[in-house]
Amino acid sequence: MPKFNLSWMYMIIAMALFGFWLANESGSGVQKNISYNEFQGYVSKGFVEKVTIYKDDATIEAAIKPQHVKDVFQQDSTKVGKSPLVTTRALTLEGLEQFLNKEQTEGRFSGKVEPVERNNYLTMILWNILPFALLIGLWIFFMRRMGSGGAGGGGGVFSVGKSKAQLFEKGSSIKITFKDVAGLEEAKQEVEEIVEFLKSPQKYTDLGGKIPKGALLVGPPGTGKTLLAKAVAGEANVPFFSLAGSDFVEMFVGVGASRVRDLFKQAKEKAPCIVFIDEIDAVGRARGKNPSMGGNDERENTLNQLLTEMDGFGSNSGVIILAATNRVDVLDKALLRAGRFDRQIHVDLPDLNERKEVFGVHLRPIKIDDTVDVDLLARQTPGFSGADIANVCNEAALIAARHGKKFVGKQDFLDAVDRIIGGLEKKSKITTEAERRSIALHEAGHASLSWLLEHANPLIKVTIVPRGRALGAAWYLPEERQITTKDQMLDEMCAILGGRAAEELFIGKISTGAMNDLERATKQAFGMVAYLGMSEKLPNLCYYNNDEYSFNKPYSEKTAELIDEEVKRMINDQYNRAKDILSTHKKEHNELAQLLIEKEVIFAEDVEKIFGKRPWASRSEEIMANEKKNNPVSEPEVSTNN
Repeated sequence: MPKFNLSWMYMIIAMALFGFWLANESGSGVQKNISYNEFQGYVSKGFVEKVTIYKDDATIEAAIKPQHVKDVFQQDSTKVGKSPLVTTRALTLEGLEQFLNKEQTEGRFSGKVEPVERNNYLTMILWNILPFALLIGLWIFFMRRMGSGGAGGGGGVFSVGKSKAQLFEKGSSIKITFKDVAGLEEAKQEVEEIVEFLKSPQKYTDLGGKIPKGALLVGPPGTGKTLLAKAVAGEANVPFFSLAGSDFVEMFVGVGASRVRDLFKQAKEKAPCIVFIDEIDAVGRARGKNPSMGGNDERENTLNQLLTEMDGFGSNSGVIILAATNRVDVLDKALLRAGRFDRQIHVDLPDLNERKEVFGVHLRPIKIDDTVDVDLLARQTPGFSGADIANVCNEAALIAARHGKKFVGKQDFLDAVDRIIGGLEKKSKITTEAERRSIALHEAGHASLSWLLEHANPLIKVTIVPRGRALGAAWYLPEERQITTKDQMLDEMCAILGGRAAEELFIGKISTGAMNDLERATKQAFGMVAYLGMSEKLPNLCYYNNDEYSFNKPYSEKTAELIDEEVKRMINDQYNRAKDILSTHKKEHNELAQLLIEKEVIFAEDVEKIFGKRPWASRSEEIMANEKKNNPVSEPEVSTNN
């Protein structure tokens, strides 16, 4: 059956009124508008049977006798209706009365004269009832808007303290499952156990176990924390509440705490259930660290209410809290303790095997050809998150479509990786010959040192074609290692400074092209000295301070000067080392720079022809060499932009 709609009632009323009007029109007679002189003539001839006078506007309606209808209307009585009338307007009511009295006295008019007041019911309704109806309607409208919060819902005056959580009941529209989450095996195992507990709690409670009260998903942006929560919503056969940490924040005092209370009230009614709070750092920041003179009291009250609801005096059984953040260091310690978030699930960047699985998921809807090698793509995207890999697949499809291809090929994916890492190629950017030579010497310096230093990242590709904001770029394939030694960091720093060293050695002048290199080298040197204890004069000391709002340095001014001296010494040592290595291999460096000027883009095999094979080939280089041997067409082109 169709649902009832109030518009039906309006249509029924309109049709009824229209029907009444038609009935009234068909029942009444014809009305003819005449002049006042004609009216006087009809009265004098005895045609008029009755005269009705409306005093408010001196309007006259005269009913004609049936035997004289044809004389007045020139039609039979059957065609003019039951009560045909002639209408006119008197000049004055006194003159009309005198005329009718005279006609009655002389015997020419014997009809009835009826003076009446005209009653306009429609006007009366409009002026007397409509204002009140309009006021009542406006009052109902605003009450409903305030009660429902308008289009957004939950934001009205009377519901401002209500929770904005979106509820997904059993069998909801969420179709994401754990099969759609590639990689993250350890994280999936943790949340799968929570889902399993909700499905069959008897298995755990028989042994005396208790359901975890909360699990915090921690990891860099784009690693799949929210996707993992969506998979939990799709897998768990229980109600699922989803909201963001900023949904608790409002300009009104006390609203955040009220929304927390309402959220847990709804959750307890639906227990067992899961509540997911995305970006919980918006409301869970550590208390008492904001120097803005109490400006965050409302947020702290909201956090206090959240702490109480999660593990306070009252019972909160059957409600599991899932939360996600990429800034766990700023969260309040009371929020992270056991009993509130019993588990911290780290969702890290995917490794090589996990990247293969992620590519497998995102390549499903894309039409690819036989040249696409998922293993090669996974090796050429180190440090990419799941969101980055999804962007690579989408960008490759767009590049293929731009070139009118029917399938996405291997080269499209390589171009997409270059596009995301280095930016869009700008071949039209105008550079002089001197600038091209300077850029070539600079990039050749990076390439030479990365080839000659044992622990530097293996080189993949060098180009002097401008990309994004860079005039030149070098691509590397970094080793995926869990710890890094001091020697490795010093070799990387030396390779970073190779561009500036090449400019000074072979041009005799330095330029602004090394700004990004100097920034990276300075940050790395400061981290090694101040945080990692890798300095000769400040060994085994870490001055890292996690206090976000602290204005005091955790070391004295004398130590600060010593840190500055050590950073300068470390950078200068590696800079001089880079110049010494380039001076020793001056001939090979200049050949590489000239090759760059001629070809604009060179690869690792071009560098190998000039410098020879690296004596300390890494595992990544061995893989790339095997790839070259098995597939000579491939041109690996990935890694960090220099």
